[in-house]
Amino acid sequence: MDEALKQLLTLGRGYFEKKQYAQAEKYLAQVVERNQSFADVYNMLGVVYHDQGQFARAQRAFEAALRINPAYTEAALNLAIIYNDMGKYREAREVYQAALNRQRASPQQLDPFVVGKIANMYADIGDVWASSGRPREAVEEYRRALALRPEFVDIRMKLGDALRDLGDLEAAIREFEEAMRLNPNFLQARVHYGIALHSAGRTAEAVKAWEEVLAASPGHKGAEMYLKLVKEKDVNRGTAV
Repeated sequence: MDEALKQLLTLGRGYFEKKQYAQAEKYLAQVVERNQSFADVYNMLGVVYHDQGQFARAQRAFEAALRINPAYTEAALNLAIIYNDMGKYREAREVYQAALNRQRASPQQLDPFVVGKIANMYADIGDVWASSGRPREAVEEYRRALALRPEFVDIRMKLGDALRDLGDLEAAIREFEEAMRLNPNFLQARVHYGIALHSAGRTAEAVKAWEEVLAASPGHKGAEMYLKLVKEKDVNRGTAV
């Protein structure tokens, strides 16, 4: 996660926890413009929109959170409330019952939302290590997080980045490939996959990865930037990509 995105996320979460929803929305909306992989951000935006009486937007936000993390109990319950407020009583019952069934199926286990919170706490510690230039410690924390929630693709991408910074490029590539397998629409993982491939000297594969991102999202700034850098470098060397 780049520093600008991390700052937006920190500010948005901080204002949200203080229930200063107008300020929280300002920052959280910028987060989802840059990165669509944070289920909790969509959940927070849903709460904000609900508070503002924007039920349709709240519904879409909670549904987005559940697409990223189907076991997100808090988002499911929030969605049930929104459905009820909109008069969608059948949908509200179905969503609520599904969340209840997940709880009953594993009564001795922690609520998935709680497990997710703990995983994100490990990831936050990993972020601190990574930003301090200590990728080895960051790798340990990200792996603790993924042991709890292996489907959290944003954390898996962070693990890949830390492994790349550690110089273990093959392990990094495997993590990016797993993130893309879990969520083929997570384009940021594909961008970082290209970076790792390029670092490993597999430039043709890196270019293909970035071109796939642009095919799915024309104008994607990250993919365009890396393609431009690679092509300019090869032109200067007198070679073709």
